[in-house]
Order: sequence, then structure tokens, then C-alpha cells
Amino acid sequence: MVGVEEVTVVVAHNERATLRVGDVFLKVDSDQARIDLEVEAMRLAPVPTPEVLWRKPPVLAIAAVPGQALGLLGEPSPASPAAWAAAGAAIRKLHDAPPPPWVGKKLVGLDAELERECAWLVDSGVLPADLVDRNREIAEAAIRPWTPVFMHGDLQITHIFTDGDEVTGVIDWSEAAPGDALYDLAVLTLGHEERLDDLLAGYGTDVDLDVIRAWWSLRSLLASRWLIEHGFDPSAPGCEFDVLRSRM
Repeated sequence: MVGVEEVTVVVAHNERATLRVGDVFLKVDSDQARIDLEVEAMRLAPVPTPEVLWRKPPVLAIAAVPGQALGLLGEPSPASPAAWAAAGAAIRKLHDAPPPPWVGKKLVGLDAELERECAWLVDSGVLPADLVDRNREIAEAAIRPWTPVFMHGDLQITHIFTDGDEVTGVIDWSEAAPGDALYDLAVLTLGHEERLDDLLAGYGTDVDLDVIRAWWSLRSLLASRWLIEHGFDPSAPGCEFDVLRSRM
């Protein structure tokens, strides 16, 4: 039919869904506060972000950003070292900006959450106890005092777009908050550890690599149950379970 665009489901679970219609992304979220926060985060962020086209609760319409994502979890990144360095420079610019004026996730109680999720992984037979115990030991280094920065909060490899060696857009800001800078770096390089040096070439090397490694383990341990319960597969090649196994 002329004038009708194909609709593609980008991601969908019981909390929210994102659809693509041509060059427009429709984010459907029943939590209006989360949508409000995402729009404000994009306004405040000193890096390229998608254009907001319109809002009609519970839908937010944003324009597609040019370029290509840095890659996909579970697949080698096709982006050049210079593109990864450009991503690092953009993240540094974000982290150097004033943090947003809302409350971020606290580390208080994170150790209890880690204990609970590790117990579930073992008791459910999802992962062997020695694998969980080893990663839990590594993960504890991430639970430490830190100075809050403007943290993206969900900086997956699919959320940074580049064209050549230039960052053209950073998407999905619903988790943005004052937070730990090294969490963003760890999430972006999860499953792509070989690109960390390229990223730090642009970001700067004044980071604690042991804490980034700890976040790889901590993020994977905490996210696995949620992923399973929402229809995702952390056991897919190169994904969370492989990240945990690589620590052994």
C-alpha cells in the first residue's frame, strides 16, 4: 500500500516497547516519569542525541540517528579503532558535564542484591556454583565509593552510533542519572573486552581497569535473571554467560 511504512519491533517486554516505522522510532512506556526523564536527559547531554519529534503519552517519537551502531553483543564489532576512540571521547565529555538533577541508583544494598541474584543462579541450576562464586569475588571490587558523573546508565554497544570516525548519536537515555563513570565504560565493552584499549584512547586512561572488570562480572550476575524472565538469552554466544565464563 502506498504511503504505509513497515513496522519493525526493535525490543519489547512487559515494561516497554520500541517500534521502528521508517526513520521514526516509537517508544511506548506506561511509566510517564521515565519518558520525562529520558527527554530531559537528552536535552542536558552534551553529546549528539536523537531529535524528539512528538510526545503523546504513552508514546515518545524520536528520529533515527545517522550512521551505524558500534556493533552487537555476541558479534565482533565492525567499527574502526578510531570510531571506538571517538565514542570514548564522547563519553568523557558526558562524564565531565554536570550530573543531572535527579537521584541516581544508590550502591547501598547492592551487595545484598548481588547475594540474592547469585543464590538464584545457583539454586535454579542456571549456572554452576564455582562460576558464580568466582565472579562474585571479582564483582565486589565494583562496590566502592565513587564520585557521581552524568552517567548514561544503559550504554550498550547498540546505543552509540558512528559515521566513519565521528559519533552521530547516543540513544536510549531512560536510565540516565548521576552514577559511576566506570559502569558506562564496562557496559559498552561487555563482551567486547578487546576494544577497551580503543575506547580508552579517546576517553583517557585514568581509570581503574580492575573496577571495569568487576563491573563486567557484576552487571552479568545482576542482569541474568531479568534477561531470562523477559525473554532474552544471556547464554547466547558472546553474551553474559560467556562473559562470566571468561573470568575463570
